[in-house]
Amino acid sequence: MTRVLIVDDESAMRLALLGLFRKEGYDVESAESAASAIEALRAARFDLVVTDLKLGRGGTGLDVLAEAQRSQRETPVVLITAQGSEKIAVDAMKAGAAHYVAKPFDNDELRLVARRELDRTKTAREHRLLLERVERERGMGAMIGTGVAMQRVFDTIGRVAETDLGVLIRGESGSGKELVAEALHRSSSRRARPFIAVNCAAIGKELVESELFGHERGAFTGADARRVGRFESAASGTIFLDEIGDMPLDTQAKVLRVLESRTFERVGSTTPIATDARVVAATHRDLARDVREGRFREDLYYRLHVVEIVVPPLRERTEDIPVLAIRFAGALAEKLKREPRTFSNDALAALARHGWPGNVRELRHAVEQACVLAPGASIEAEDLRLTRATSNAPSAADGASYADAKQRAVEDFERSWLGAALAAHDGNVSRTAAAIGLARQSLQQKLRELGLRGAREKDDGEPSA
Repeated sequence: MTRVLIVDDESAMRLALLGLFRKEGYDVESAESAASAIEALRAARFDLVVTDLKLGRGGTGLDVLAEAQRSQRETPVVLITAQGSEKIAVDAMKAGAAHYVAKPFDNDELRLVARRELDRTKTAREHRLLLERVERERGMGAMIGTGVAMQRVFDTIGRVAETDLGVLIRGESGSGKELVAEALHRSSSRRARPFIAVNCAAIGKELVESELFGHERGAFTGADARRVGRFESAASGTIFLDEIGDMPLDTQAKVLRVLESRTFERVGSTTPIATDARVVAATHRDLARDVREGRFREDLYYRLHVVEIVVPPLRERTEDIPVLAIRFAGALAEKLKREPRTFSNDALAALARHGWPGNVRELRHAVEQACVLAPGASIEAEDLRLTRATSNAPSAADGASYADAKQRAVEDFERSWLGAALAAHDGNVSRTAAAIGLARQSLQQKLRELGLRGAREKDDGEPSA
């Protein structure tokens, strides 16, 4: 229900306005002073504020306006002014008031102003929410995932992106942890600010603090000039500490201090520097075990581990392999200004069977290599040069029966082949079904069984925007 706050120090006018807006079906609350109105604005959200300009002692309608601007930016404020106060009212509109109504006013006039401002605010809010949704979806753009595990990753990103909660991303090397961190950044209100990635495993122990916090000239041998560190460069954006499990213990203590105090010092300086950067960390290690074994600080672990996002390895989401392969081939073709290569069914099946110990990074390398070296227009299984004898199919050594192994292999092939067919038709189930010769209902059932989905289909079978 639409919530309206009425502010007037005259009880008769307050009661009249309460009755007027309640007849419109609004949930109305009233305040008799600027102080009580400010308290109400801090306690609950309102869709509209109607306030007299003069409120007696203790403040004016301009104070109410200032608080609404501060705590409820989208809420319109309509001022009721006495005759001769038009100049003040115009100045108030320049300060953010939505409208003003001069006394004596007509009830229909005030009703019309209120409806217009509520409609305008509703439209603006819906537009903002739509833009935020588009930005969130664009933020996921570098990642692909149709299965349950990746949808869980996307859902968690959407839930925590606008918070400052500590996020720890876990996953094997090459699984896409940095892409998750970038998606968190792009889906947040910090998206226009810097995203700074630091690979803690790639920096020598003697240089890690200088890299993170910067240093002053002469702080150590070779420090010929002041250096700005990664935390300072991140400013009020996001700093991504990749492979934080490889960070030295003494540096962990300093990172913990930054998280607790929001300040740090450059190496060789005692002057604190404030930071509002959001810290997102990632690791392929079992940090809980490292805590038990004394290799990682427990207090820092719990600071970082408020929310955990687990990125599944590629072998556990084989349904995404064809789509990823097609995207990588397209990206390389665009870079080289060539026509994108296609994949034969045998090639897609070979990609699905491979175990991909190097995950998405290894898949991209294999696809790009095949795109460059394959002699024909279409990439065949033998062009992929998958030298590792790894497979997703269960083996007799795993205790799997022949029937189990066959069923798993068939499902892996179906998932990969149908995933590629969906990708080729922009995720549209109707067009995919027609292209592969299946009834639409049969294809939908098969997609449900395999955990796939055609996410961009409308009821009429046309792709949505």
